Amino acid sequence: MAGSSFAPEAKAGVIAKPRLTFWEIWNMSFGFMGIQFGFALQNANASRILQIFGADVHQLSWFWLVAPITGMIVQPLIGHASDNTWTRLGRRRPFFLIGAILAAVGLIALPNASLFVGFLPAVFVGAGFLMIMDASFNIAMEPFRALVADKLPSEQRTLGFSVQTALIGIGAVLGSWLPYIMDEWFNFSSIADEGKVPLNVLLSFIAGAAALIITVVWTVVKTKEYPPEEHLKFQGQSESKAADEHKGLSSIIEDFKKMPKTMKQLGLVQFFSWFALFSMWVFATPALATHVWGVPIDDTSSQAFQDAGNWVGIMFGVYNAISAVFAFFLPAIARKVGRKKTHAISLICGGIGLISMFVIKDQYLLLVSMLGVGIAWASILSMPYAILAGALPIHKMGVYMGIFNFFITIPQIVNGIFGGLMVKYLFGNQPIYSLVFAGLLLILAAFSVSRVEDKDEMVVS
Repeated sequence: MAGSSFAPEAKAGVIAKPRLTFWEIWNMSFGFMGIQFGFALQNANASRILQIFGADVHQLSWFWLVAPITGMIVQPLIGHASDNTWTRLGRRRPFFLIGAILAAVGLIALPNASLFVGFLPAVFVGAGFLMIMDASFNIAMEPFRALVADKLPSEQRTLGFSVQTALIGIGAVLGSWLPYIMDEWFNFSSIADEGKVPLNVLLSFIAGAAALIITVVWTVVKTKEYPPEEHLKFQGQSESKAADEHKGLSSIIEDFKKMPKTMKQLGLVQFFSWFALFSMWVFATPALATHVWGVPIDDTSSQAFQDAGNWVGIMFGVYNAISAVFAFFLPAIARKVGRKKTHAISLICGGIGLISMFVIKDQYLLLVSMLGVGIAWASILSMPYAILAGALPIHKMGVYMGIFNFFITIPQIVNGIFGGLMVKYLFGNQPIYSLVFAGLLLILAAFSVSRVEDKDEMVVS
């Protein structure tokens, strides 16, 4: 490959993977920027849209359950399928291309759910489109993770996942800020009739769909994949041995039983981390609308509620911008203190950021809280994967990345079932306490990192 050089692998008898240039790594993950553009629009606006369509604040976490449930089902299947697929486009690229197309359809359909009220109430139609969109995002996401692990030698994996995190951050900034920009800069209204999604949000979702398709096609065109026979040489395996280990979907269960020790240890860290993130995504708008803007808990049509929703998008964009910048520092920090300490420190910063939102009543000072959240988000998107990749067999990279998603989806499912009930009965109808609780969980996640074994700790770059 042009511009590539070779580095020695740690295992004897294994052919070295070529090192990639920075721009080859950039192009490889460029499509993830578009995916995160759309995902950020969903994260910042789905609760607002569902509330506009009639969802009660205590029901929001139940509607959000469709996201982790579809992810838990889809990602291992897609990972297994991409491990065992080879087409003219390769093994990973067909999946994130198909996922991108379907997710774009979901982005356009979700804010237009009210057009289908002749079949079901808009809130249920919207939840259905949310499920389609999430399933599609999940089809696209994990093959991108596996592609980085496929293509890069161990000493470049931290860099690879950090570049991917930076691109995720850039896409998320654009997606999170776009409704506010549409309103403030281009004067597309943020007010609509009751039960209707404002024009600034509608147009933002259409733009997100276009960005998603364009960036994923860029990666498909600019990135080539190693054919199966080369993967076997990198792993030091024969074709017959690898074939014996891929005997259909039943092998997913066997792979789950045989998951590496490092993956099990990362499970607790991921549980605390993603329970906290889910709380922030679901309850940030109602929490800040009531705590900072003074909006009644059941008010979803006032200007103040829409202002709060727009500002949550700005806040989410800020933490993603911080993560995009901080991601470039992660490899150097990891070389100095190790990946585990880097991740632990980052999670503590995120916990402090979330807890600080309880004592802040000024919308602009809330952006300071996002500094810690952005640092944590950058690490959550890269360090666990960099740690995990060194413990996985290369020919099962896709399925294990999919199985690893269980440790992301299960905490979200638990939160989705009980999160609204906690707000109602434990937090006295004050969703701000969900954000405080989320901060405490990130700090617990930081302490859990110490028990994780990192086999590739000494070869990060």
